[in-house]
Amino acid sequence: MADFLADPAELAASLGVPADDPKLLWSLTAASRRFRGSVRHPVSLVAGDVFALDGNGCEFVLLPAAPVLAVSSVTLDGTAMIEGTDYDWSQDGFLRRLGGVWPDRLRCLRGFYDHGYAVIPEDIQEVVIDQARALFRIDPGVQTKTVGGQSVTFGVQSAIGVTAQWTAAVERHQLNRGDRP
Repeated sequence: MADFLADPAELAASLGVPADDPKLLWSLTAASRRFRGSVRHPVSLVAGDVFALDGNGCEFVLLPAAPVLAVSSVTLDGTAMIEGTDYDWSQDGFLRRLGGVWPDRLRCLRGFYDHGYAVIPEDIQEVVIDQARALFRIDPGVQTKTVGGQSVTFGVQSAIGVTAQWTAAVERHQLNRGDRP
């Protein structure tokens, strides 16, 4: 089963089709993927995820996804560290070295953590449903309109944009702390 960011039954009710309609499920999958791609993390709850991080010579490094629910282990160059003595962490994804800084070395930090939402926030559900509804209603392929001697062609990409609500939800949930390549 797909890991949707919104309830297929809610989308189905707004479209007047069954919740198991293949096009509805495709639309919801595509909208969920778009949101995850925009925020650059899975959003849904992930337990026991592995991380491997580069040290940066600073007191803090950022874990790859948020919100962080638990950090079950951290090793530095293969040596186990102790939470509260060697490191601490925040829900926002900060992993702090206590009593020093992380070494400036590649792939020196490894560990396991839990992150994401067990219940997807309503603002995410709403914008994913809006995007899925738009995807459902537009037929893939090329659409051409000819007026006089001029022809204009629009593909699906130009027909489906994002709303201000989508942009605001992405900004709220995006890993927006300078972690972009």
